[in-house]
Amino acid sequence: HVFSNRCLPQGIDIYFDNVGGAMLDAVLLNMRLHGRITVCGMVSQQSISGAKGIHNLFMLIAKRVRMRGFLRSDYLNLFPQFVDQIINYYKQGKIVYIEDMNEGLESAAAVLVGLFSGKNVGKQVICVSAD
Repeated sequence: HVFSNRCLPQGIDIYFDNVGGAMLDAVLLNMRLHGRITVCGMVSQQSISGAKGIHNLFMLIAKRVRMRGFLRSDYLNLFPQFVDQIINYYKQGKIVYIEDMNEGLESAAAVLVGLFSGKNVGKQVICVSAD
């Protein structure tokens, strides 16, 4: 498994998925009873010619997991509220983000390869100009 019982001894309560594929398969095995999965993308399936199936869907039944997809456009009416709340959380220090910064356009190819092999931490950024 991608996850281990040592790291998640109680299982996963809530999982936000935008990767799909092997990652979602591993998560399904490690879901907690009555857990919830929200799905808004399947990036792992976008660049392959033959999409791969999910093998552990039975866990939705066995663990009574609720899995639901959505599109951002479903909630556009809530965007102003979201912006106000997220700004408030950020100012309070409740939201922290990490950027993995690399310098120079010449590093872009190696950085992109690293992005898809899990070498980055947080959002991957390439600074192409100091201006």
